[in-house]
Amino acid sequence: MNLPVGNENVTRYAYIFLDESGNFDFGSSGTRYLVLTSVSILRPSPMWGRLDAYKYHCIQTGTDVECFHCYHGRWPVRSAVFNLIAEHLDNIRISCAVSEKEGFAPEMREDKRLYPWMLGFLLRHALSEELAAGAEGIIVITDTIPVNRRRRAVEKSIKQAVVSGQLPKVTYRILHHQ
Repeated sequence: MNLPVGNENVTRYAYIFLDESGNFDFGSSGTRYLVLTSVSILRPSPMWGRLDAYKYHCIQTGTDVECFHCYHGRWPVRSAVFNLIAEHLDNIRISCAVSEKEGFAPEMREDKRLYPWMLGFLLRHALSEELAAGAEGIIVITDTIPVNRRRRAVEKSIKQAVVSGQLPKVTYRILHHQ
């Protein structure tokens, strides 16, 4: 098998990382806001190689790093990764959908309605930017989403948005990673 060594002949894929802040409790103990954020970057990009090199540097020098995480990671590692990302901000697109939960109608508080609406809105914006930047395919990555019902709702929302034409018809995959 011939594996690509560098960036030659690599399809330009946009990686769109999705995460949420807040919770889905609409009661008095729930958070006031629900925030969905996308961070996207095209591959190939010089940042990918630098992040990969830093990960293996950490491992070789005794810091056990399975992945980089902006909240759970050790501070020296997080700081170095933040600095590396800051050097490449021109190649990264960040979008946020912020909703005050108090304003949601009761029927919109269900996963099957809420996810398609918020994710569709966020992804339409993120995808239009990535396609304008030259993406030929899309890889959407969410957190592992521990609740199966919610994971299926996210996947279904993305698929529905593509099929209905809300999102452009492009090659895409949906992954759930730590």
